Amino acid sequence: MTRLWMVRHGPTHAKTMVGWADIPADLSDQDAVRRLRAYLPAAPVVSSDLSRAVATADDLGAQSRLDHDPALREMNFGDWDMRHFADVEKENPQHIRAFWETPGDIAPPNGESWNTLCDRVGNAIDGYLTRGFDDLIVVAHFGTILSQIQRAAGMTAYEAFGHKIDNLSVSDIAFIDGQWRVGRINHVP
Repeated sequence: MTRLWMVRHGPTHAKTMVGWADIPADLSDQDAVRRLRAYLPAAPVVSSDLSRAVATADDLGAQSRLDHDPALREMNFGDWDMRHFADVEKENPQHIRAFWETPGDIAPPNGESWNTLCDRVGNAIDGYLTRGFDDLIVVAHFGTILSQIQRAAGMTAYEAFGHKIDNLSVSDIAFIDGQWRVGRINHVP
């Protein structure tokens, strides 16, 4: 059995679509970080290689830190990265609406689709499952976490998009005897 404690990085305060853009997290709310640290088990920590996830993982003070993993990055929004939804919608309303309303194979220009993100993250998580961790803390991003909630719960992408994943929240899922189990989603300690 492996239980994954999926933590969303600290806030960036960006009001745009943030994918692979490497912007920092605001970790000034040290009370929130302390509550998060106290809630999580003593377990190895892995993070995306983007600085907002790396800094959040570092602030958890784990005794065992795994290498940063680019496969745990947020969705690649391509040409939409760091742009406001409304600005993109003005240029191509059908494309961006289809991307969000029918997640699957539709990708932003020069970006990746939801299904591509799910495959990338799923393959990375499968690799960690083979390593025999009882618990593993994964510090990552909104899309990364939702992709694994979708997988574990057996829901559609559209249903997964209905979940809120706050900054510095924890969603836990477990892989037990070949079966996924979903625990708390978006728990803010």
